Amino acid sequence: MKYDTLIRQALIIDGSNTPGYVADVGMRDGRIAAIGDLSAAHGEHEFDAAGRVLAPGFIDVHTHDDTVVIRHPQMLPKLSQGVTTVIVGNCGISASPVSLRGDPPDPMNLLGQREAFAYPRFSDYRRAVENAHPAVNVAALIGHTALRSNHMDDLHRTATAGEIAAMRVQLKDSLDAGALGLSTGLAYASAFNAETDEVLQLSEELTAYGAVYTTHLRSEFEPVLEAMDEAFLIGRHARIPVIISHLKCAGAGNWGRSPQLLAALESAAKTHPVACDCYPYAASSSTLDLKQVTDAFRITITWSTPHPGMGGRDLQDIAGEWGVSLMDAARRLQPAGAVYYGMDEADVRRILAHPLSMVGSDGLPEDPFPHPRLWGAFPRVLGHFSRDVGLFPLHTAVHKMTGLSAARFGLSERGEIREGHWADLVLFDPLRIRDVADFKQPQRAAEGIDGVWVNGVLSYREGQANGQRPGRFLARSGDLRGGFSTL
Repeated sequence: MKYDTLIRQALIIDGSNTPGYVADVGMRDGRIAAIGDLSAAHGEHEFDAAGRVLAPGFIDVHTHDDTVVIRHPQMLPKLSQGVTTVIVGNCGISASPVSLRGDPPDPMNLLGQREAFAYPRFSDYRRAVENAHPAVNVAALIGHTALRSNHMDDLHRTATAGEIAAMRVQLKDSLDAGALGLSTGLAYASAFNAETDEVLQLSEELTAYGAVYTTHLRSEFEPVLEAMDEAFLIGRHARIPVIISHLKCAGAGNWGRSPQLLAALESAAKTHPVACDCYPYAASSSTLDLKQVTDAFRITITWSTPHPGMGGRDLQDIAGEWGVSLMDAARRLQPAGAVYYGMDEADVRRILAHPLSMVGSDGLPEDPFPHPRLWGAFPRVLGHFSRDVGLFPLHTAVHKMTGLSAARFGLSERGEIREGHWADLVLFDPLRIRDVADFKQPQRAAEGIDGVWVNGVLSYREGQANGQRPGRFLARSGDLRGGFSTL
């Protein structure tokens, strides 16, 4: 028997949250053709994987790669850490369907400048991704703030009945074209004044499709439990799954509350499909939000349009140099981005370890001085948290970034190493894998990734991308409610 690629004697951790086993894997025509003892077989390309782990390619469920997959399709920050699929359109911001009247409003500017928003219909965006041939697979959500920007002259109010009706038409059109569901970013000023009823009405479009609702909660600070209740209400109303984005206890006054948040998540999960994603760091990153300016924890500026030289410097140092208050310095820097060191490590670990949580990077590829999660989130889970800290076994770490994610987002025939599935695979050294990117040098590739295959094509090997870009656009496949299991 001959295969396009034959990987021999790998420790296969298949994404199903079960311990690994040693076997050979043969790929043919972009799919996993055989698993087992293939010692009598041959491959056009063969790899001795003794001592290495072969896992499904990692699925980054929380990205802002919407326009980067088109403009910079090599996707090195993701490919280099073993990511083979990205889900875009999170936090209420998406590249489509968008028709801007001027510059993109905050936080849509996280995706790029005005010229990056060239997709008035979701089908236009899907076609652009397919034509760009990115190195990774792409699946997409529709952003609530993006819809609002198309139909509202003032984002600092709730939508009228006519505006909601127009948004519903665009959302339905996008779902028909393969979008995964709707995302909101209710914490941001551009959506904060949207009443719950506005989102309830939009969510009704998801029901017939079994599509998903993901949300950057209205607050991740003191009212976080109330914000979670709002998310669960929307899910129950529309009878659709709910995923809470980057679940966290933000702000020093919130530290230690993760057991409360997780108890609320568990309680909701008893009667409704709910889950969350999280990233493996105790610092967040977004636009510079005046509501989050404080001296209770460190804030680092990642970019500033009027003062680009301040990227990489702490807000407190900038304020001291200018002889002004933190708030005045923040106002002078805007529009800008920031890293907020506003979480407690113990809370991060509890949420990351919970059975309902998946891994997402939430990386911001447009930042000139990005949070290190853009390059290091997945190796950090495998190396630091699984191997070094012992937070969970390796097979659980892999499950949280592969099989679990594929099931919840309806990415059929991906996320597990099974015969017949698409050959999205990553080969890594379990003893060496680690994130190298840090807050001082954030744009550094991880160590210990030996090979990455996307749809059966070797695209990254031993620290180098080879220029192959075999990624595909992944449309929603079926009803996503079946991908959620109870605790």
